[in-house]
Amino acid sequence: MNSFEEVFENVKNYCLENKKIPEIGIKTWITPMKPVSFNGTDAVFSVGTDFQKNIVMGSYSAILSEAFLNVLGLNVNIIINVESEDQLNSGVPTDAELDQKNKELNDAYDFANYDYTFDTFIEGPSNSFALACCKSTVNHITEKKKEYNPLFIYGPSGMGKTHLMNAIANAIRDEYPEYNIVYATSETFGNDLITALKTNLISDFHDKYRKADVLLIDDFQFFAGKERMQEEIFHTFNQLHQEGKQVVFTSDKPPKELQNLDERLKTRCESGLMADISAPDYETRLAIINRKSELLSLKMPAEVSEFMANRLKSNIRQLEGAVKRLKALNHFAGSPITISMAQSVIRDVLTDEQPIPITVEKIISDVCNVYGVTPDDLRSSKRSQQIAIARKVAIYVVREITQMPLAAIGTEFGNRDHSTIVYSVNSVAAAIKKDSNLNNLVNDIIKNIKDKSKS
Repeated sequence: MNSFEEVFENVKNYCLENKKIPEIGIKTWITPMKPVSFNGTDAVFSVGTDFQKNIVMGSYSAILSEAFLNVLGLNVNIIINVESEDQLNSGVPTDAELDQKNKELNDAYDFANYDYTFDTFIEGPSNSFALACCKSTVNHITEKKKEYNPLFIYGPSGMGKTHLMNAIANAIRDEYPEYNIVYATSETFGNDLITALKTNLISDFHDKYRKADVLLIDDFQFFAGKERMQEEIFHTFNQLHQEGKQVVFTSDKPPKELQNLDERLKTRCESGLMADISAPDYETRLAIINRKSELLSLKMPAEVSEFMANRLKSNIRQLEGAVKRLKALNHFAGSPITISMAQSVIRDVLTDEQPIPITVEKIISDVCNVYGVTPDDLRSSKRSQQIAIARKVAIYVVREITQMPLAAIGTEFGNRDHSTIVYSVNSVAAAIKKDSNLNNLVNDIIKNIKDKSKS
């Protein structure tokens, strides 16, 4: 082989022929890599964006190193630099190819959409009472004197309140198709009222809402401060309640905490049953992640779903959003799902108010800055004293901050085996007990990384 380009072609062929990387992964991520230099130890490439670099280093660097070893018989470090995007156009997938991949991805999302029913609702300690109340409401729907009327479900956004509202509607519709079920958000209610007032069709508005057998109003908190809407929902509720019709409200707060809400309305809301929904616990979050992954035909490794369940704690929408983003990344990259992938999608779904999760890359970068080495050094087989110490400290800090499984940490550090990671963690733990300077240094590194994640 006369050139680095020829060597790289053989490396790509090895990966493809041995099914190490699927064809779409080769085409999307490996082919756009531009060979720069090769000195027998370091294979240097350039790519167009940091995103491309992160994908290759996180998902393919170990595979490429294995391919170089098989093609050349040499242990090779993969080094990637980022150039301007307009300098790199070769090998980039065509618009038609990307359109096809987008279509395939959208089809997968469509398949994963499911009806909001009680069967598809993931039950846990945080929502079991509300779920039981909703099911009981359906079971007693034919009784003139309802057991829970109104039913008022409250809790923060993204906890499953709308799912339960639709589950009630779907269950009643299946059992009693003749029932007139009216579901509306507070915004829809308000828009209908405005239209009725402008067109002098207020009687049609009353007919829609006051002739319901079951009235479901979502986001009740937005009635606060809107006097005419409150007046209408007050009289609507009174009429339906007197006729023995079921009313269900959802809100982000209980009635007593809603400012600028008429006391008469608060009293009516509190006269039935109130059920709260809180943030799901770990087991429920894990079940939601696994369920959504199953619907998307996404092969989610147990350690990745556990990692995500530990990091995303606020609401269900975040969990579902993270799984969908992971599906997209896996779909286009064509590589197995890793914790590094999960870290990147988690950063996307977290809101500005929440601390950004600390990634392995960030930890490695900070440790490298302290010891004057590079991330590639830490992942390589180099054993100089400076690199070896930095590597052990980085492994220890990753374990302390992320609590990632040891096997997953080994993957992040150039596919090192479990025993090497255990040795590194234990070695540093023992050393910092004896060496106060090292103890202070490691604690400073951890503190600085955590402080930066909060800023």
